[in-house]
Amino acid sequence: MNFEGKKCLIAYFSRKGNNYVNGKIVNLSIGNTEVKAKMINEIISADIFHIDTIKQYSEAYEETIKVAKQDLRNNARPELLDRAADMNEYSIIFLGYPNWCGTMPMAVCTFLESHNLSGKTIIPFCTHEGSGLGGSLRLIVKLCPKSEIVNPISFRGGSVKNARSEVENWLKGN
Repeated sequence: MNFEGKKCLIAYFSRKGNNYVNGKIVNLSIGNTEVKAKMINEIISADIFHIDTIKQYSEAYEETIKVAKQDLRNNARPELLDRAADMNEYSIIFLGYPNWCGTMPMAVCTFLESHNLSGKTIIPFCTHEGSGLGGSLRLIVKLCPKSEIVNPISFRGGSVKNARSEVENWLKGN
């Protein structure tokens, strides 16, 4: 896909703190999905929006997993700290998130339901430690039935910092 002349937004959810990376818990000063979002931004120069919740998730991994599972069971919609700019400006939305419990964090659902993405092209990218995209694409299609979902990709969290060429090749394919 040629991005020239098209206004793009990179909207992403990411969590710093203790994360599962390469089989162990490590403390990340910047979440893996944020690393990817900024890498994409360096390549295509899009606007960027961090999907952030009012009630912050714990930096402790096990506590976050506990809350994420509860949110998923309850089909929760965590309240967001802010809304993105006027979505009418954008034709392409890069949507980034970590794979939590086999899908995307419920805060991403809040974002999708809070903005009219009808007629937009959504390009999902996901970070994970072995689960790939999980069931997130089905959920995006369900929440955005009037959007075109194209070329989703998943990146292993433990390798995000060293995968710039993979991102460049993926963007060329878009």
